[in-house]
Amino acid sequence: MHNTPSQGLLDFLKRSPSPFHATQSMAEALQAAGYQALDERETWQLQPQGRYYVTRNDSSIIAIKLGQHDPVQHGIRMVGAHTDSPCLKVKPQPELSRHGYWQLGVEVYGGVLLSPWFDRDLSLAGRVTFKHNEQLQSRLIDFKHAIASIPSLAIHLNREANSGWAINAQTELPPVLAQLQGETKKDFRALLADQLQREHAISDACVLDYELCFYDSQPAAFIGLNQDFIASARLDNLLSCYSGLQALLHSDDQHSQVLVCTDHEEVGSNSACGADGPFLEQVLRRVLNSEEDFVRCIQHSLLISADNAHGIHPNYADKHDANHGPLLNHGPVIKVNANQRYATTSETSSFFKLLCQQADIPVQSFVTRSDLGCGSTIGPITASQLGVQTIDIGVPTFAMHSIRELAGSKDLGYLVSALQAFYNSPQLP
Repeated sequence: MHNTPSQGLLDFLKRSPSPFHATQSMAEALQAAGYQALDERETWQLQPQGRYYVTRNDSSIIAIKLGQHDPVQHGIRMVGAHTDSPCLKVKPQPELSRHGYWQLGVEVYGGVLLSPWFDRDLSLAGRVTFKHNEQLQSRLIDFKHAIASIPSLAIHLNREANSGWAINAQTELPPVLAQLQGETKKDFRALLADQLQREHAISDACVLDYELCFYDSQPAAFIGLNQDFIASARLDNLLSCYSGLQALLHSDDQHSQVLVCTDHEEVGSNSACGADGPFLEQVLRRVLNSEEDFVRCIQHSLLISADNAHGIHPNYADKHDANHGPLLNHGPVIKVNANQRYATTSETSSFFKLLCQQADIPVQSFVTRSDLGCGSTIGPITASQLGVQTIDIGVPTFAMHSIRELAGSKDLGYLVSALQAFYNSPQLP
């Protein structure tokens, strides 16, 4: 598969405008492949060679395939990614009525590249919690069509616009949704109740709260003269989630395998459903029979943390170490940092290089410039939580954290093939 663009990724991105929708999309794919849903509040009766998945907060998911070989002796092959992306989230009391326009106050989530959010056709999606028939319920909603925009200020009124200016998140980012037609204000929760009626046929819902994010309604696409590139929102990190899912669904049954996709990575992973929380460890402890088995299994296991990497930008090549500038469509990138911002070691890096060599997959390396700071991933967090040997990899990307990112179309196939080879690997380091 590794040289062929996949329409499946574009469809997945379209169905996944929020972490909640991404988790739901993955759960549906797993269920269709015979995976059984587990409820953390119930007793688990796991069967040999069973296939299961469990979600937490509707925004994080762990899939488990129990293999023919004992995981205590042979370890678990784990792939980790994250479901969230930087975005603009609606505030709890968001209504703004100014100069005849209805706007919503927003909060910046994660390290957003803000300028590309202006002049885009924005829609809204996420989770809504409400009272219906005296019961508390939650549903996912997605307006799908463009309902808002953040118009730029005309250059005639800001002559310094092309010289760069600091964007004020409080005053400059509230999207415009509508003009007021004689009203002095609008009720956002009433709008959400109407959307619940349209999407779920739930009438008379009393909306109590929500977690909603704006997103670009322009769909993902393969672009370029030769369709060399994937252009989309949320490539960081739904491309990795999708790749891990496809690799899991098409891997063999020899060894136990896990795919873990958690929320809140973009804000530090410190939550009940984030990588810095107990979700993965608690699930693995329930899969294994004892503390002794758990520790032995972890020491036989390996985690691949898959999260996008910075491709060398032809207009800004000086932002890279000259010897470590990954190219789009030249294969997955091994990410290394001496200060443990990435969890890669010489052993895990060598293992991955050999894996790719055997599967005829090109592989690259990334080290940030020594005079620049380095981002991080779920890799070091999960490694320190579990004590599992880990490698950080990712697909090279342009415009990371923009509303429209760019990745190589061939790299999607390379990543899926590499992760599938890992799941099928007979031995771990």
